[in-house]
Amino acid sequence: MARSLKIAFYSDSFLPAVDGVVISMLNFRKELMRRGHEVHIYASGNSETERLKRKYSNLHVIRGLSFRRYPQYSIAFLPGATAIRNMGIDFDVAHLQTPFTVGVQGMIIAKVNKTPTVGTFHTMFTNTAVVKEYTSNSKMVREFIKRYSWLYLRHFYSRCDSILAPSDVISKMLDRRGIHNVGVVPNSVDISRFNLNVDGSKIRRALNITDREHMILFAGRVSREKNLEVMINAARLLKNENYRFVVAGTGPGYEHYTKMVDRAGLGDLFDFVGFVDNADLPEYYAAADAFCMPSTFETQGIVTLEAMACGIPVIGADYLALKDLIVNGENGEKFPAGDYMACARKIRKVINNIESYKGMWDTAKQYSLQKTTDRLLDAYKNIIR
Repeated sequence: MARSLKIAFYSDSFLPAVDGVVISMLNFRKELMRRGHEVHIYASGNSETERLKRKYSNLHVIRGLSFRRYPQYSIAFLPGATAIRNMGIDFDVAHLQTPFTVGVQGMIIAKVNKTPTVGTFHTMFTNTAVVKEYTSNSKMVREFIKRYSWLYLRHFYSRCDSILAPSDVISKMLDRRGIHNVGVVPNSVDISRFNLNVDGSKIRRALNITDREHMILFAGRVSREKNLEVMINAARLLKNENYRFVVAGTGPGYEHYTKMVDRAGLGDLFDFVGFVDNADLPEYYAAADAFCMPSTFETQGIVTLEAMACGIPVIGADYLALKDLIVNGENGEKFPAGDYMACARKIRKVINNIESYKGMWDTAKQYSLQKTTDRLLDAYKNIIR
């Protein structure tokens, strides 16, 4: 695209919370700005988010109320008042990253200013485990959310000029749910940071993992929808085979899963390292022998791509986006969702045949920041026309 664009991202999720939406936005922001485009981020946040304004130019924080169960997340209040203050700002594209209060604010501003809108469906927030984990203890409230969430999503996305999904499988799922004409723009992996040259030896030393031990890594939000119990139960079957399991991340399920490991008598096999700074994350991947993703929640699975970019094979649930991303025998192995015995067999298979998995880097390169940003700009160009 010849001329530079002025782009607004609207999101109900931002740092200090780290999830696929946040990683996607920051990656695209980095590459779009490198190409000379101007990117503004409007995001729900708290005092920690406010302090990040020094680091991220054009970050506009809409103060929100923190989730009781996961205080890193917040939901913006009075987004309408913020919308009124921002009327008349001249953007070329408004990119609605989430469909909640900040996304609605972005929609209002865009409609008033006649700005083209792009809406991306990032997250399976209709997932039963997600509704239970992040919303109300009331069964009635949870049932209401599950019953009417798709009706709301159809209403929201039907008002976007363009709708995007991060993978083909999610595009097809949305079509079945009545959200049509969904384009695919994958999220990216920054291969300048995640690559085969990263050295993970420092992490292995810090965790006292010897060369004889096989390190199996999970990285991401620690919450029920990630199905970590599958990996924990698989570990019971691998207990005497020199495996160490490292869980990098935090979230509302952290205490639940640490207690599960203790009750199973697996404390010697597991290291819950908590929040990992983004700068250190590549070294965690490089330290691992394999990456395990038992989640049935992934609309794409950015962390699996980051692991592959570091040359690490992935053992993942044969479900949603992971079904297409993982190719058995090439870049990892798939197992039936929820089947911990199959998960254990696949972990053992990968470790025992580690040299035969050669396709991880080739997979990751397909989702490089440069290639995916080209596709995003094409989507912008189409609606601007």
